[in-house]
Amino acid sequence: MNIVITILLVIVGIIGLFLIMALFLKKEHYVKREIVINAPRQKVFDFLRLLKNQDKFNKWAKADPDRKWEYKGIDGTVGFVISWNGNKKAGEGEKQIMRIIEGKRIETQIRFIKPMATVANVIMETETLSDNQTKVTLINCGTLKYPMNIFIPMAEKNFPKDMDASLTTLKELLEKDEQ
Repeated sequence: MNIVITILLVIVGIIGLFLIMALFLKKEHYVKREIVINAPRQKVFDFLRLLKNQDKFNKWAKADPDRKWEYKGIDGTVGFVISWNGNKKAGEGEKQIMRIIEGKRIETQIRFIKPMATVANVIMETETLSDNQTKVTLINCGTLKYPMNIFIPMAEKNFPKDMDASLTTLKELLEKDEQ
């Protein structure tokens, strides 16, 4: 019986430690990544503004090739919503175009239902570097309430490599079309 009580106390202590740690951690995350694509800005922007194109390059969108997709509205316009329901890795949620600054910026909001209810903002910006070179900036930011903010350090560590992989795939797709 003493062993069971000791195990339960250790578990409660670990949970308590995480809850105390979460009190002192930030509640907002912000990750920004960039890549240069050898293609004209308008071509890059026109591709990015369509959320249906994201399953072609976004690492997270490719997490479950069998996921169920639903679409509401006109892709590439403010208000368009893409919803999904997939395996454990893909989860369930939706992404909505919130604002478009023509040729420059697409602001979306991603709302996860599973595996954890959370909301984040995903912003994609394009900047002309030359007639045939465009800098793409990908930003993921949002807020996690206590005690879920305990996951922010892990997210800020893992997001950059996933975002870089997505941007690299985007670069390959768009530059292949330029050759």
